Amino acid sequence: MTVEGYEDTSEPGTVRPGGRTARVRAAVLEAAGDVLADHGFHQLDLAEVARRSGVGKTTVYRRWGTAAGLVADLLTDMAEQSLPRTETGALLDDLRANAELVRRTLADPRQGALFKAVIAAATTDGKTAEALHRFYEVRVAEWAPCVHQAVARGELPQGTDADEVIRAVSAPLYYRLLTTGAPLDTATAERAATAAATAARAGAFA
Repeated sequence: MTVEGYEDTSEPGTVRPGGRTARVRAAVLEAAGDVLADHGFHQLDLAEVARRSGVGKTTVYRRWGTAAGLVADLLTDMAEQSLPRTETGALLDDLRANAELVRRTLADPRQGALFKAVIAAATTDGKTAEALHRFYEVRVAEWAPCVHQAVARGELPQGTDADEVIRAVSAPLYYRLLTTGAPLDTATAERAATAAATAARAGAFA
């Protein structure tokens, strides 16, 4: 499974550590992600997730309750499993690493479809929206220190809003994904990083 900033490198047939409870959660969330990517939020049926995951329906309904509850836990898991930020010692290179990470995730057929489904669900379901907001809060907070360090090095003006700089990197990539259907290539990621860095240096986020 791959999510924004996360790549599962385990061998086939292995499971995450943590015992049976962790294995059950991993299997159910993997199945939920598959259903979301294939059919969207409105087709996310807990019974189907139970069937795909090989976990009893009673367990799935007792632990997650609703499709929205399942999506919320899926987003929590994605945030927990995300890779740490890259720190290169230069703002533009850090933002390039962030942009490429987001680009690679959204360009993946399964993950791009999954994010589209969750974003669409968040427009009509409050619990899903809250979970999506928390996911991005975690991801932005993970990368914001790169901007704080750039301020400390004198690369950026004092008072630069680190969170807004990080959001400015990924925003063009999500916009391209959701509105154009155009491929997310490395040139797109490069432009997003360069634009955010240029604007930040000019004081646009101060």
